[in-house]
Amino acid sequence: MLDIALFGSGRIGRVHADTIATGPRTRLSWVCDPVPDAADRLAGQYGAKATRKAEEVLTDPAVDAVVIASPTPTHLDLITAATDAGKAVLCEKPIDLDLERVDACWERIAGSDPRVMIGFNRRFDPAFAEIHARVAAGEIGRLEHLVITSRDPEPPPAEYAAVAGGIFRDMTIHDFDMARFFLGDIVEVHAMAAPVGAGGPEGSGEADHAVVTLRSADGRLCQIANSRSCAFGYDQRIEAFGTDGMLQAANRTPTTVRAYTAAGVETASPYLRFFLERYQDAYRRELEYFAEAVESGTPPSPGYADGRAALVLADAARESVRTGRTVTVG
Repeated sequence: MLDIALFGSGRIGRVHADTIATGPRTRLSWVCDPVPDAADRLAGQYGAKATRKAEEVLTDPAVDAVVIASPTPTHLDLITAATDAGKAVLCEKPIDLDLERVDACWERIAGSDPRVMIGFNRRFDPAFAEIHARVAAGEIGRLEHLVITSRDPEPPPAEYAAVAGGIFRDMTIHDFDMARFFLGDIVEVHAMAAPVGAGGPEGSGEADHAVVTLRSADGRLCQIANSRSCAFGYDQRIEAFGTDGMLQAANRTPTTVRAYTAAGVETASPYLRFFLERYQDAYRRELEYFAEAVESGTPPSPGYADGRAALVLADAARESVRTGRTVTVG
């Protein structure tokens, strides 16, 4: 049984707490949060210990690994402290909002043979993972064009948006990783976004709609469509088009039942409304994979380098929006 400590007791922290506590090979041993009441409530729910102090967690020899689900500005310090303490790390995306800080952190920890996994959980979504495996097996020939649709029902809370880094570094970063998962290295990025200025979550000045085109090192294409305001629910789809065919992953609904009446045909339930519902299976599979990697000593994937690469693409998209030009990366 792997003893795991959790940093952060917000909405994503609560998802990880449940996943850890109910996993077949993991146990939630600590919840660490600077807000004592929040840590106490979450820890008490699962019989774990609570603390405000990271050092109390990291000096516990019983702790095998940590999950970092705290705000983005805390990630690098916690990654450094955890790897220094010999703990394996699963850290939510993005690693940080500053590429120089990301590189400095890796230079600092690289010598200790760190075991760091970045939480790009969509790689573990059963439908997306199946498409990836079938593409890799050659079912549709050479993959030529990947289409990723990722739309949220509504903007995130204001307190979250204030530190999230904008649509590309917070939201599209998942899609950048998915593009790399399917296509490998990306060398060109062209992005458009709207509205810019007064738009975005809570008037943050960030875009709330974006379209991105990517070109891989071997010439294949990817298109990403994002929105933070989707009236019909959480819209999450992937289409892989190849020389011999196409594979699609459609949206999920609470039930597959369809109604046929005078009011309409093939009437279905609304799409799932929240990412925690849509990707519940992905979070569980992600943690199971992480636990297995830690126990076997296998370097986990996606790793730190994948987190860095996705941030590079996010920064390139921001630059493309600013200049109106295609940005070369790599």
